[in-house]
Amino acid sequence: MTTGDADIKVRILLAAKKLFAQYGFERTTVRQICEEAGANVALVSYHFGGKENMFGALFEQFFPNDQIAGVDPSLSPAEGVKLIIREVTRFRYSDRQLINIIQQEIIMNTDRIKKIRKHVMPMWKLLRHWLKEGEEQGMFHFRSLDTALMSVVGTLLFHRHTEYWAILLEEEHPSLETTIEDLTAFIMGGLHFKEQ
Repeated sequence: MTTGDADIKVRILLAAKKLFAQYGFERTTVRQICEEAGANVALVSYHFGGKENMFGALFEQFFPNDQIAGVDPSLSPAEGVKLIIREVTRFRYSDRQLINIIQQEIIMNTDRIKKIRKHVMPMWKLLRHWLKEGEEQGMFHFRSLDTALMSVVGTLLFHRHTEYWAILLEEEHPSLETTIEDLTAFIMGGLHFKEQ
């Protein structure tokens, strides 16, 4: 693939990400994506083989797969959970479009969540591993591993930056570092974290 091919492929993916986040996968057409990208419609078939494959390519291109694969599962449970909090929050701040797409697909329970799971589940499996290990070591205290896992996931993924909640919120959007600190304190407190 030439540099020009790579550039147009990324432009198409950026356009798809923007439009899928804004309008949803079903309501976005290939023609709209190509108009946004300034690309010929035939290039979608050439580079991706269609809109469905383009959806999967978004996660190959923009999801931090290599970073997740490089995480050391032997970190202490507390450090592992803190790492997940930090990195998920960073990703949410850096790519809100992809987060919107993930949330839309999960809410709609589409077949495309299989493509999302392939990329996202390794991280959540690490979280489960660290929660279980931390509970076994007496570092965390909870009744149900499943409830603890889903509570942490919900806290990290719940979409706070929507107009829906604006009438309840009094503070300006906090900085990334402040959010990470607040979420870490909240989650570790909820896990009844005891330093060993």
